[in-house]
Amino acid sequence: MTGITENIWQAKTVAQRAAEALPESVWFALGYMVLGVVGVAAFIAVLGMGLIYAERKIAGHFQCRLGPMRVGWHGIFQTVADTLKLLLKEDVVPAQADKFLHILAPLFTLLGTILVLAVLPMSPIVHVSDVNIGVVYVGAVSGFGVLGILLGGWSSNNKWSLLGAMRAGAQIISYEISATLALLVVVLFSGTLRLSEIVESQAAGWWIWRAHGVGIVAFLLFFIASLAEINRTPFDIPEGESELTAGFHTEYSGMRFAFFFLAEFINMFIVAALTATLFLGGWMPFHIGDFAGFNAIMDMIPPGLWFTGKTAFLVFLIMWFRWTFPRLRVDQLMRLEWKVLLPIGFANLIAAAVVVLFNFYFFPVR
Repeated sequence: MTGITENIWQAKTVAQRAAEALPESVWFALGYMVLGVVGVAAFIAVLGMGLIYAERKIAGHFQCRLGPMRVGWHGIFQTVADTLKLLLKEDVVPAQADKFLHILAPLFTLLGTILVLAVLPMSPIVHVSDVNIGVVYVGAVSGFGVLGILLGGWSSNNKWSLLGAMRAGAQIISYEISATLALLVVVLFSGTLRLSEIVESQAAGWWIWRAHGVGIVAFLLFFIASLAEINRTPFDIPEGESELTAGFHTEYSGMRFAFFFLAEFINMFIVAALTATLFLGGWMPFHIGDFAGFNAIMDMIPPGLWFTGKTAFLVFLIMWFRWTFPRLRVDQLMRLEWKVLLPIGFANLIAAAVVVLFNFYFFPVR
């Protein structure tokens, strides 16, 4: 017993010495990482409940009704009540499912969402991590979402779930090409992959209108392709209720279903935030050339409010589309990508290269 005690004491001594040997910068970095993770998690929880409530109210008004009204003032606590319900519901795993992958799938979906949020520049000071390859990073980690969907559909051992997952995989991988082509247009304009520098490069004008038509085409291309990537109506065939019950998450319940549900709404915010960052100046104010008086008034609005307003407008557009357009068929969806959006994307990228080569902007780059 004495020998065991001495070994434990020696191990503790070694750990303490190792901790003391670490420089203060390492502890600061670790603390910053923990604070960043906690902050992003809290932001996701609050944002998710807010977006779900907004979707219900907007849907209600589009359909000439009020939406949730009973739980709290104007139904503001309805989403909180639904969250508590999901926390308390029994979490059932099908007997013939691959239990490990079934449990892992929603975590992968939510992980991709968290990793993308960490690099979004919401203002000059609200930015968890400013990586120098932000555009490449976003394209890489966003793939965790489709991986979670494929794992969830396959591991459920349900033919409807598997079919929904296969649809999602084909759809997301296809439309990712068009979204990437639109991203490359912005990279050509700004000359950088860092998201914060892309925002700063739009000080003289937002990329959506600064080039002769190339910017707005890239904006529309990116916005449409991104809607298909996050499975929002009219591109929600992977979870088409009339055909597949609930698609890839048919066999999910309780908290694991809540993870899929939450990831869908946070992805909607991410698409709106990325679109605003890349094409609408992010937290940059709206400036018009050398109109000093007008530009000074625009500068009085805080950067965070600019970012929030642009993102909220695009989120509203996404919700508007859901309650306006009917769901596409599978063949229509794939034809739209491969025969319409993809050729337009390549032609637009070539046109953007010509614009950048000859410096044919409305206003100079710097």
